[in-house]
Amino acid sequence: MRNRVAKMASVLGLSLIMCACGSGVTPEQAGDGEGTIELAEFPDRPYWGDTHLHTDLSGDAFGFGVRLGSEEALRFARGEEVESTFGVVAQLARPLDFLVISDHSDGLGAFKRLYDAPRIALRDPTLRRWHDMMHESPEQSTRAAGEIIDRAASNDFPAAMAKNREETTRSAWHGQLDLIDQFNEPGVFTAMSGFEWTLMPQGNNLHRVVMFRDGSERTKQVLPYPGFGNTVEGLWDFMEGYARQTQGQVLAIPHNPNLSNGLMFEMTLADGSPMTQEYAQRRAEMEPVVEVTQIKGDSEAHPFLSPNDEFAGFGVTGWDKANLNTEQATRPEMYAGNYARAALKRGLTLERQLGANPYAFGMIGATDSHTAFATGDEDNFYGKHSGNEPVNTERANLPQNLGTREGRFGWHYLAGGYAAAWARGNTRAEIFDAFKRREVYATTGPRMVVRMFAGFDFSEEDWADDWVRAGYSRGVPMGGELTDQSAAPVFMISAQKDPDGANLDRVQVVKGWVDAAGEAQERIYDVVWSDMENRRPVNGKVPPVGDTVDRENASYTNTIGVTALRTVWTDPDYIEGQRAFYYLRVLEIPTPRWTLFDARRFGITLNEEAMADAVAQERAYSSPIWLKPAAE
Repeated sequence: MRNRVAKMASVLGLSLIMCACGSGVTPEQAGDGEGTIELAEFPDRPYWGDTHLHTDLSGDAFGFGVRLGSEEALRFARGEEVESTFGVVAQLARPLDFLVISDHSDGLGAFKRLYDAPRIALRDPTLRRWHDMMHESPEQSTRAAGEIIDRAASNDFPAAMAKNREETTRSAWHGQLDLIDQFNEPGVFTAMSGFEWTLMPQGNNLHRVVMFRDGSERTKQVLPYPGFGNTVEGLWDFMEGYARQTQGQVLAIPHNPNLSNGLMFEMTLADGSPMTQEYAQRRAEMEPVVEVTQIKGDSEAHPFLSPNDEFAGFGVTGWDKANLNTEQATRPEMYAGNYARAALKRGLTLERQLGANPYAFGMIGATDSHTAFATGDEDNFYGKHSGNEPVNTERANLPQNLGTREGRFGWHYLAGGYAAAWARGNTRAEIFDAFKRREVYATTGPRMVVRMFAGFDFSEEDWADDWVRAGYSRGVPMGGELTDQSAAPVFMISAQKDPDGANLDRVQVVKGWVDAAGEAQERIYDVVWSDMENRRPVNGKVPPVGDTVDRENASYTNTIGVTALRTVWTDPDYIEGQRAFYYLRVLEIPTPRWTLFDARRFGITLNEEAMADAVAQERAYSSPIWLKPAAE
């Protein structure tokens, strides 16, 4: 079995109309230790990447069975053929532009070190038992991983393992950083360092991916900050200390807020006391973007919070009942702290009260893959850990039933997500800075090209000229802030289909604001869509685009929808002095989910629930643009 061979179609080639063509390039410093590279005058294209990938240095990934490390992960991301843990030759259809390896900081490299240790050298009976379980079978390896993680969470490591913890972490971290530097190729492929920080009180997910701008000369001066027993303020202290010590830069990316039981986007501090302006400012600075879509569900919106939004249910089913480890049920009153749109509205309310917005974040997607393979394609779902990835059954000593993917994740898991960064070139500095200024967007896997500018004097005539230059010179891009000028904001909006994917259905603007009574509100506007002549709104809603999916054969046709959509849109409900945000949601036509492809490929009969969710409209979410009152 082989993943799709790389295709020649290029997002860059199809997105020329999206770019600041003719804006020129200038030689500039590429970043820490990256030399000089020509950079575009303005961000000229979206660079595609994954900021959340695990290798054999993560304890859970290793326990699940992955035996691929950072080198294989980097080779795969940049488009090379790599043999998976279970013997399948795999290759991305299209290389990524950048990759952040984010192995868990807690126990970094410890499982692999235990597995590789000579058994005769293990005197501690618990360590010897875990070592044997890891070598016995994938199932026993997973059980050993669970035991070790439970012991770590209670700070009850065997003495021998605890004694060597810092040495193990340093060895694994430095080796990984050397490989990342080796694979980083400015202008071609950007390799970035990071780690996942895993705070999880009572199973409530408060994880962050920590992402560095710098090379190993700086990042080797610190060790990844552990999550067990610490607080998010402690993580920020670590980040600020890193910046002071090294003169480098670092940011944090919250992920899976949908599994936090309302704790990710609280209206108070963690102890229940009122939020302060200092906290709000610090959080916005430390965490400029949020990962809103990945394998464990989608965190953009929830139907309970947005009952008038017919597209709010994507990636929600099966994920809104409990927290990360299912220890606690999720109640509806928790939802507002779990979903990005509600958090953006909460941020406006808090800003009105405090003078600072803790939730002024951009949005990205990621895979959270635990196989060392950063892939998010529905038609080649690879599993997200080695316990359910495809298997070459011709290899010796492998259970034959794994070849049909028995025991793989349930139908409600998503195939993955990606991050797109609008940057002037493919370097660490440019990619990081795009994240920092929030000029990024999320997709659920497809590589649509999405762009938005806001100003006050844009018109249809701007499309005929250098509209990107106009966007930057007379307005702000996604992630930016616009000061009220006593006139309705005007948006230049453009979306292009994935060159290898489905046509587009529509582009929506999601607006949130605080009304005169101080209450947060929202509204979704269909601003441009396919076949507008015939699909006229009914009761304020654009009719469905249609459905060409052949369920039996897991296929669809691009006979509906369009390849590109663009418009200049003015907020029809503007009120002077209104505090508001606006972001884009771009929808594809319906396409098969990975479950349909698997049913076809492996002869699986899907149950009723899986069939009901076997077709979806994949999508992109832009980072918002915020409208600020003039007094600020």
